[in-house]
Amino acid sequence: MGLYIRRLLLLLLVNVSFVCSFGQIRNRLGVGNELYLRYASGRIRQFDESNIPLADSIYRFGVYKSDSRIRMLALSLELPPRFIRNDTARVDEIISELKSMSDYSTPMREFYFLTMHDYCNMLIMAGRISDAMLEARWMSSFAARSGSNLGQMYSHRVIGLIQSFRSNSELAISNFNKAAEYCKRAKEEQELPTIYNLIARELIKLGRFDEVEEYCSLAEEFQDFYPSLRIKNLMTKVYLYDAQGLKDDFNRVYKELIDNPLYYSQTDRDTRLMIEICWMRSQGMLHEALVKSDSLATEKERYGQKRLIYLMDNDYLNAYNQLDGLMRAKDSIYIAVQNEDMAILDAELNNARLRLEAQRLKSQQEMSIMFGFLFLFMLVTVVILFSQWTLNKNLDDLRERNRRELESRNAYRMAMNSKELENDMKIKVLQNRKILI
Repeated sequence: MGLYIRRLLLLLLVNVSFVCSFGQIRNRLGVGNELYLRYASGRIRQFDESNIPLADSIYRFGVYKSDSRIRMLALSLELPPRFIRNDTARVDEIISELKSMSDYSTPMREFYFLTMHDYCNMLIMAGRISDAMLEARWMSSFAARSGSNLGQMYSHRVIGLIQSFRSNSELAISNFNKAAEYCKRAKEEQELPTIYNLIARELIKLGRFDEVEEYCSLAEEFQDFYPSLRIKNLMTKVYLYDAQGLKDDFNRVYKELIDNPLYYSQTDRDTRLMIEICWMRSQGMLHEALVKSDSLATEKERYGQKRLIYLMDNDYLNAYNQLDGLMRAKDSIYIAVQNEDMAILDAELNNARLRLEAQRLKSQQEMSIMFGFLFLFMLVTVVILFSQWTLNKNLDDLRERNRRELESRNAYRMAMNSKELENDMKIKVLQNRKILI
């Protein structure tokens, strides 16, 4: 009963934020419903060429509305078909513009991380592991700076996929587990079943089958609400039962998988080929399986599948030859990985040098600014002191002129007083003479 209530609550939450489409696309950017449904309808067929004019239409609408969210939505829709077209120049432009908008707001940052995760998946499928690793590390660094648990989840998921490609299952599982932890912190539980399936498939490679069942059960708790999850869970079980040699269980799950209407729209050609080859082996159709193996895209998978087929046919010489080819393919992958690691290390060292040079230039700039302020302070101080000295000197000169003028006035006054006394004396003398006469 508790599980039923939990599922019901989860279903209600899902209905608020998701539509039943590829990947359960969430309207993270909060654009209008009509526009979002146009985007979601295109996202279901994400590699379809028709998405290019649709994306262009949405982008022009975003420019008209001066809305960066709409432009970001359009760019994410245009990216997959451009990548499949191998339109490298346009893909680089899209990634550059997405990065320029990545920190405008929290919703746009989250949408950016989701888009970059999909882009890294494409890089891995194309064998561009160095590019995928550099993008994943940049995502992780950006997520750490911005405090985004969602960004950390997606970056660790990408690194896990890269380690899986390199046949480093333990490292892949470690990164997928980190992704699961960040997923919970970000409260993005709808991403957990996908991560659980990724972990389960690495555990199959390691032969830890009991743990695979446990992770499959965890993922199945969500599949009633996300139709595409059922496909992923069934595919994981196909690989599990094939690895265990459980033919009845394999056939039952295989039939359920291929009868699911979402199977062909949710899986790529090589994945379907691998599953079909597994079924042919289980039915004893070894010659047909051998022919089908030649259609696989990668040498590693071709050699691996042919080796299993020859072993089932007790053709140990050809099985050994396929094993030898498989080892050579793994060696070439190993060499490529070393070259990629060296390229990544070289890029990181160059980035470190650039950061140090930027820090040095920044320090020089700060010192220049400090000395500039110091020089300006000293200049102002000198000007103030000189002005004060000039003022004091002028005041002293003024005081001296006032003193001399005052002395002159006093002398003039004294002279005038003496003249008045002399005049008084003369008047008295004249008066006396007049009396005598």
